[in-house]
Amino acid sequence: MSFTTLLLLIIIGLLAGFFSGMFGIGGGVVMVPLMVFLLSYTQYQAQGTSLAVLAVPVTLLAAYTYHKIGEDPLNWKYALIIAITFIVGGFLGTKVALNINESFLKKIFSVLLVLVAVKMFFSK
Repeated sequence: MSFTTLLLLIIIGLLAGFFSGMFGIGGGVVMVPLMVFLLSYTQYQAQGTSLAVLAVPVTLLAAYTYHKIGEDPLNWKYALIIAITFIVGGFLGTKVALNINESFLKKIFSVLLVLVAVKMFFSK
């Protein structure tokens, strides 16, 4: 592994972690595009690597930090239910994604990001 690659991996990790803690995002929104553009990963490689990173409870400390502030803005019971069903959804989504042409998958991914951005930008 070259020094440049190592540096890019560190930058991707720091940015994903920072945005995860700040906005609750990281994998798909930050890591996947950066791996595609900076590391020339295929869409499949970037998505798989992002999932491998998130398989470790990397966000537990960030979630706990939110939990510690006064009004408990996070519902642990709901988070557990979502986490369990996330496993099933992740498995099914992966099966579908791997059966879609990679170029088409990139287009779907891009449209999803734009739609979410537009919706968030114009919401109150």
